[in-house]
Amino acid sequence: MLRVLMVLVPLALSIYAFIDCITTDEKDVRHVPKPLWAILVLLFPLVGSVSWLIVGKKRAATAGRATSRRGWVAPDDNPEFLKSLREENERERRRDGEEPAEEAVEGPADGDDGDKPRS
Repeated sequence: MLRVLMVLVPLALSIYAFIDCITTDEKDVRHVPKPLWAILVLLFPLVGSVSWLIVGKKRAATAGRATSRRGWVAPDDNPEFLKSLREENERERRRDGEEPAEEAVEGPADGDDGDKPRS
């Protein structure tokens, strides 16, 4: 088993490094032109792969930098999405002729344990 791992781990590393190298933009490659990095990874699988991963490619963000994460937000954490749901529910209630419900309160209601199953 150990012999198999000694072959598979460097092979997987080389495949990953090669694919990463050929899919990386030319502007993100450092020190050596991209085709030369690909040849190094193929000719010297272990050394070339490790070299590519350490020095061949620009890093996206370093650990010490404070970066703002303004990307995708899950719907249950997105206040704009929750507001649109409330507005949509209000429109449906008005259309159906019901009175608007009060704002939902998070957590169990007064006197309710929250642990008991509802029937």
